[in-house]
Amino acid sequence: MLKQGTSCPGNVSLGHRGLCVTAAGTVMHGKLEGGKRVVKGMRSFEEIPHTGRNGWLNLLKFWRENRFQQLHKHMERTFNTLGPIYREKLGTLSSVNIMLPSDVSELFKSEGLHPQRMTLQPWATHREIRNHSKGIFLKNGEEWRADRLQLNKEVMMSAAVKRFLPLLDEVAKDFCQMLQTRMEKEGRGEKGKCVLTIDPSPDLFRFALEASCHVLYGERIGLFSSSPSLESQKFIWAVERMLTTTPPLLYLPPRLLLRMGAPLWTQHATAWDHIFSHAEARIQRGYQRLSTSLDRASPAGTAGSQYTGVLGQLMEKGQLSLDLIKANITELMAGGVDTTAVPLQFALFELGRNPEVQESVRQQVRVSWAQAGGDPHKALQGAPLLKGTIKEVLRLYPVGITVQRYPVRDIVLQNYHIPAGTLVQACIYPMGRSEKVFEDPLRFDPSRWSREEGQRVEAAGFRSLAFGFGARQCVGRRIAESEMQLFLMHILLSFHLSVPSSEDLNTTVTLILQPETPPRITFSKL
Repeated sequence: MLKQGTSCPGNVSLGHRGLCVTAAGTVMHGKLEGGKRVVKGMRSFEEIPHTGRNGWLNLLKFWRENRFQQLHKHMERTFNTLGPIYREKLGTLSSVNIMLPSDVSELFKSEGLHPQRMTLQPWATHREIRNHSKGIFLKNGEEWRADRLQLNKEVMMSAAVKRFLPLLDEVAKDFCQMLQTRMEKEGRGEKGKCVLTIDPSPDLFRFALEASCHVLYGERIGLFSSSPSLESQKFIWAVERMLTTTPPLLYLPPRLLLRMGAPLWTQHATAWDHIFSHAEARIQRGYQRLSTSLDRASPAGTAGSQYTGVLGQLMEKGQLSLDLIKANITELMAGGVDTTAVPLQFALFELGRNPEVQESVRQQVRVSWAQAGGDPHKALQGAPLLKGTIKEVLRLYPVGITVQRYPVRDIVLQNYHIPAGTLVQACIYPMGRSEKVFEDPLRFDPSRWSREEGQRVEAAGFRSLAFGFGARQCVGRRIAESEMQLFLMHILLSFHLSVPSSEDLNTTVTLILQPETPPRITFSKL
C-alpha cells in the first residue's frame, strides 16, 4: 500500500524515502533540494529529442515541403523516429509532443483549476480589432471558468441533452427523407430497388448546419429544400475559408500581417466577419422570438411548451450578458459544421467498406429503435455500437489532431523534466494508429470500445481524446456526439451503404483533418 509522503513533480510518491514513479513507469530515488524534488536519473528538458533548434528554419522547411497539410503524418513519422516524446519549434511556437495515454493522464493531473490550451491567436486578434467579445474558446482563468459553468448547464448536462435530442432526431429523419426523394429521382434501378452513388459531403454540410441551427437557435432554416438559401451556403464557405487560413497564421504575428495588409490575413478576417454577420442575424431573430414568448408569459424555458434552443435558454436565464451569449453562440456555430460533417464522411466510408460491421451495428440499432418507442434518448442508450462507431471513426480520423495543455507545475514525462508553463501537445492521430496503444490499430472495430470497458486498460480514459479531456473538453461535445449518432442511426435504418472503392483515404489537415477527396458512397434502399 502507498504511504503518504511528499509527491514528486508529475510522479506518484512512495512514502518518505523519496521513491518516485514516472509516467514511463520507472522507479527512481529523489531528494528535496530548495523545496523542489530532484529525481536521480531524470533527464533535463534540453535532452528531449527534437526536430531542430531553429524555429524559423523549421518553419521554412514546413512551407517548402508543404508539411502543414500533412502535419498528422509528420507527427506520426517523428514519433516513429524519435520515440514517444519530442520537442518541436516552428516560428514563434514551441511545444513538447506526446502520444501515449499514460503521459496524457499525467498531463491531465497538472492542468489545474483553469486549464489552458494553445490560444488561436488569429481568432483572438480578429475579436480584438473588431471589438467583439471573446467566447470561452478564447478565454482563460476565472473568467473562462465562470462562463463555462453557465454554458455547461445548457449543452453538457444530461437534462440539456434530453431537451435537444428530439430536435436533432427530427433533422436526421428529414435528411433521410430528402435522400430517399433524391434516390427516386436520380437513382439507378427499378422503383423500390434504386441505388444512388454520390459524394455526400455537400449534403452532410447542410445537415450539420441545419442541425446546429435547430439546437442553438431553436429554428429550422430549410437547407433540405430543393433550393437552399445562398446565405447558408456562404456561411459554410466562410467556415471552410476560416479553417483553411488559420494554421499558417498560428506561426506568424497576426498584427504584423494586419499592418502589412497580407492577403492571408485579409481572407481570414473576412471569413470571420461573414460568420459573425450570419450569427448576428440568427441571434436577432431568436431575441425577437423570445421577447414575443415572454410577452405571452410562457413558462420558463419554453415558448408555448416548445424548446427555445440554447440561445433562448441562455437569454431567459440571464446569467451571461448578451454580448457573451453572442460570442459563445457564434463560436459554437463556427465549430459545429465541419467538425461533424467531416467525421460523418469518414463514418459512411468505413461502414460502407466494412459490411459485416455495418450489419452488426444495424441489427443492434433496429432492436433498440423498436424498443424505444420513438424516444431518441432510449434508442441511443440501447445501441452502444453507435457510440463505438463514432469513437472508432474519431480514433482513426480525429477532427483536431492534437489536444494541448500548459501544465501549472513541473512534471516528468518519459523520464524528462517538463517545466510548468510548457506547451504540451497530445498528438491523437499517431496515438489512434499506434500498435503500442491499440491492438490491430488499422482495423475498424466499433466493438473494441465495449470490450475495453470490461477490461482493466492502462489510462483507459485517455485513449479516446477527439473531444479533449477534463474541464476544458469540447463544450459542444454532447451536441456533436448526439447529432452524429442519430444521423447514423436513421441512415442504417433506411439504407444499405457500400463504396465504389475501398482503398484507404488520403487525408489532409486544414485546422481539422479531412479527406483530400471526399469518398463516394452508394446508398441502397433497405
